[in-house]
Amino acid sequence: MESRIELLPEKILIGKSMRMSLAQNRTPVLWRGFMMEKGQIKDQIGSDLYSIQVYDGLQYFETFSPTTEFTKWAATEVRKIENIPNGFSSIALKSGLYAVFIHKGTSADFPRTFQYIFTQWLPKSGYELDDRPHFELLGERYRNNDPSSEEEVWIPIRKKA
Repeated sequence: MESRIELLPEKILIGKSMRMSLAQNRTPVLWRGFMMEKGQIKDQIGSDLYSIQVYDGLQYFETFSPTTEFTKWAATEVRKIENIPNGFSSIALKSGLYAVFIHKGTSADFPRTFQYIFTQWLPKSGYELDDRPHFELLGERYRNNDPSSEEEVWIPIRKKA
């Protein structure tokens, strides 16, 4: 699987968020609501979309179960935060190191990608997870539920002590 290490500059995004778990996945509801009203967001940078996961600290991964909740965002990058439309909120992605992977396929194929990242790549990498949001960058090669779809998976990392 393709991967690279990137230093992400701080990004400001506007979007919608929901609490959910893998067992009670409400991602389609979140994205439908976001996409229907995305045109109201001013000062968008480009057309890329961000699917962001904010976990409640690193202990999330130590005590993970399919019912453990996290906050999921559907968002787009903006130049500045002014006039946030009703029903939307802002989130900042702080600058830091990320391991970036290319996921190819549908969302049903995601478990295979995450298993590789967390059970193979990360333990051998010399890095450990950092406590910042994880996200998928849905760019020009993203095709919702198409087997030829590609998206970037960004995992926050720091050098192991």
